[in-house]
Amino acid sequence: MEKRKTISVISMMFILLMIIRVIEIIFVKTDQTWVGENILHKICCILLVWIALDMLRLHWSDLGFSKKGVFTGLKYGLALGISTFFLSYVAEFIVLFVMGKHPSLRFYITNFSLTQTHTNGASLLAAIVCMIGNIVNVYAEEGLFRGLFCKIGTQCYPQKTANIIQALLFGIWHITNVINPLLDGSMHIAMAVFMGIGYILLSGILAYEWGMCAALSGTLWTGASEHLFNNFISNSLHTVTETGADEWMVLRITLSNMLSLLFVLVISQKNIQNKWRIQKEK
Repeated sequence: MEKRKTISVISMMFILLMIIRVIEIIFVKTDQTWVGENILHKICCILLVWIALDMLRLHWSDLGFSKKGVFTGLKYGLALGISTFFLSYVAEFIVLFVMGKHPSLRFYITNFSLTQTHTNGASLLAAIVCMIGNIVNVYAEEGLFRGLFCKIGTQCYPQKTANIIQALLFGIWHITNVINPLLDGSMHIAMAVFMGIGYILLSGILAYEWGMCAALSGTLWTGASEHLFNNFISNSLHTVTETGADEWMVLRITLSNMLSLLFVLVISQKNIQNKWRIQKEK
């Protein structure tokens, strides 16, 4: 597939799904219902990826959702998620204590947003619905960005370039989170631009890291596992003080993203050094 055609295919798929995503966010607002997640466009995403795979005569396993490496990938993904969020929660608690507040952890389900939240309660049903929604979300986004887009992209570009492209698109994908706050007047344009850039950077960092995990392991399971853990923990485990909840969530999310990327970069560098040493010994 030539470069121009590759970019055209990726762009058309992304724009189509972005339009469906915006329509759901503005008009349907599924995340503000008992579902707690804008899941309709994710289902459309899965269907579109399935159609693309059928046209390319590929399978989901060709994208990285193979049976091989499932447990190893899940293990490393959870290790990344748990370790980075543990450190980021500790940092958040320290900041709050220094500010003279008395933070505690509370478990209850909300949609994920740095600007607006909708609480669905702490029941088992709410947790199950949240988990199912996040599984659909992860399957769609990993299959599209780290899976299909990287698969198509590497046919014409180096893996690193393809990874940068999908990471940039994944970041742009998340600027839609500022649409409703901007429309309802709770956020002015300057703040929306600032938050939009923040979403691009934070989401892009994770997307690039998960692309590196896919390149290192040959599967999507490590990134998918961390993605699922990150989403669920952000939806469910909240820092509460006498003045509110998740007041420093931006710090928590930013720090966990940066630490996660740092850990994978270190692992990647060690992997390169090991390969170089083996080749030198030969």
